[in-house]
Amino acid sequence: MKHRNALALVMSALMAGAAFPAVDQTASPAQASTQSAPAAGAPGTATPTEASEEKIAELSKPSGGPGGGLYTVKDGTKVDPKTLQGWKTWRALACERCHGAEQEGLVGPPLLVSLHRLTKEEFVKTIVDGRIEKGMPPFSASKMVMDNQDGLYAYLKGRADGQIKPGRLEPIEGAKK
Repeated sequence: MKHRNALALVMSALMAGAAFPAVDQTASPAQASTQSAPAAGAPGTATPTEASEEKIAELSKPSGGPGGGLYTVKDGTKVDPKTLQGWKTWRALACERCHGAEQEGLVGPPLLVSLHRLTKEEFVKTIVDGRIEKGMPPFSASKMVMDNQDGLYAYLKGRADGQIKPGRLEPIEGAKK
């Protein structure tokens, strides 16, 4: 039985490889975000619309950091309450099953790249409506996702920006809740 499950996972990953574009896993998030995407509507398109170079450049700018912004992070692992709740949402829904523990992509696309191509509105639409044809379920029925979509976006954007390290996060001491 164990071998059958492993085979099913391998087959899923192989089949998903055709559905998502290849990404150089050795590239930094900033380098990976500039890899060319297939034409919009082509098999393997990872985003609802093709991202222009200007859009990628804009979305690749850090959106937060020690001084705040979309997220506030200190020492790579201490974050503001909203971002911490986003990380907890990520963990509770086990998103790493498809997107990888470090958002590097498995059967789902690498979010370290996708968050340099998707606007916040496109991200929210994807998590709310899903992308059934690609295997992404809709999370519109999940109260946790709906209540924490801003924090989830902030967490993933911080990871894509390279400001938030992978692994366990903690609250910034003295941060307002």
